[in-house]
Amino acid sequence: MTAVDAVVVGSGPNGLAAAVTLARAGLVVQVLEAQDVPGGGARTLDLGLADGVVHDLCSAVHPMAVASPFLRAFDLPARGVHLLQPEVAYANPLDGGRAGLAYRSLERTADGLGVDGPAWRSLLAPLVDDPDGVLAVALGDHRHVPRQLGTALAFAARLLEQGSGVWGARFRDEEAAALLTGVGAHAITRLPSPSAAGTALLLAPLAHAGGWPVPRGGSGAIVGALLADLRAHGGEVITGTRVDRAADLPPARAYLFDTSPRTAVRVLGRLPTGVARGLVAFPRSRGAAAKVDLVLSGPVPWAHPEVSRAGTVHLGGSRLQAAAAEAAVASGRHAQRPMVLVSDPGVVDTSRVTAAGLRPFWAYAHVPAGSTVDVTEAVIAQVERFAPGFRDLVVASRCIPAARLADHDANLVGGDISGGAVSVYRMLARPRLAWDPYVLVPPGGASPGAAGMWLCSSSTPPGPGVHGLSGWYAARQALRDGFGLREVVSLAPGA
Repeated sequence: MTAVDAVVVGSGPNGLAAAVTLARAGLVVQVLEAQDVPGGGARTLDLGLADGVVHDLCSAVHPMAVASPFLRAFDLPARGVHLLQPEVAYANPLDGGRAGLAYRSLERTADGLGVDGPAWRSLLAPLVDDPDGVLAVALGDHRHVPRQLGTALAFAARLLEQGSGVWGARFRDEEAAALLTGVGAHAITRLPSPSAAGTALLLAPLAHAGGWPVPRGGSGAIVGALLADLRAHGGEVITGTRVDRAADLPPARAYLFDTSPRTAVRVLGRLPTGVARGLVAFPRSRGAAAKVDLVLSGPVPWAHPEVSRAGTVHLGGSRLQAAAAEAAVASGRHAQRPMVLVSDPGVVDTSRVTAAGLRPFWAYAHVPAGSTVDVTEAVIAQVERFAPGFRDLVVASRCIPAARLADHDANLVGGDISGGAVSVYRMLARPRLAWDPYVLVPPGGASPGAAGMWLCSSSTPPGPGVHGLSGWYAARQALRDGFGLREVVSLAPGA
């Protein structure tokens, strides 16, 4: 007998999703976290930049909070998490005061795109009409054929179009093309590419379905709900505890790693040769993010006034300008005008604005992997380009170069926020080519009665994003194969 049934290493959203699922099945669960505050990339912290201003360490805007099958079943709103919906889900300003705007309504968005409105509508309407079908294609375990074949085929046809050299054939003006490109740039890869197109075709229609909400109070509200449920079911989180080797793990019947594949190999030491080789060979993304946190003294003075309604703004300029910036990063160079993703949560969350009018401003700048460059000035200049006078609002700032992101989350090596390379092949062979991408050592695989070990981070399907699905899928497998529990565990509040 062991005091602990299951140990989860890492308390990011996937680790907590796994822990919640295991604890709700009646297991005794312990989560080990190296940082002093749990939550991984979904933490909201006081950075000491201004009194009363807190910042989201990594993720800030959460379309998956209302789209992910795990988080939908978990029901964040019923647990007191307020998911605030900006009127404009995302925007892409252009030089000269123009902008592409994605409203919650598909029709309103299409109407605002002028001559390209019908093209936007025809591209996204079949996906907006069946969001569950899109999610089944993009967020499944990538081992089973989606049931919604019509939607899967529509998604695939559009991916081939937008992920290839004919991506410019659909749109006539810059606004619609740039608007879709900014969403695809979340993949931090060359444009056009299948992986960027897949990202765009997953996230863009969600803006017109469930929206791109901002959690009231910050991303930490999602973490808080997961932690409360875990503890209510007897789970425990131990922070400030590094796991560097197998001896650091307490006895248990199952181990789940919300870590990079290389970390799992290093900790466990002995793994089947083929498994270890595949995990170590899993490449990191060539593109990375540097994080810039600013404190502003007022709202951003966007040249196009409707951009001020957006929860997320993509700053890459036109489609060609964004493609040039991402090509530079993919080639290992810093772009003169980098792709920058920004969010001003105070647009919809007044709790983030102090009585003195101070507010947080969140930014990711795309840089080559491992970059040591402080990109604060590049970010400010890129915002200033589309919002003259922005510089005068900056009260305080902090940059975490890509090379330092792992100091705050060990999974973000070199600024890789995707958990490894994102490509068509690497979404299927993630982290290695295997029918079962989650298992490291099956229960009893080392010796009769030996513990099973699983990988449950974003390095496994379905990949990056605050959706909890990698943890959920791995935990359900651990329950079935390690404990003989085949019944799907209810995630509903009060269950």
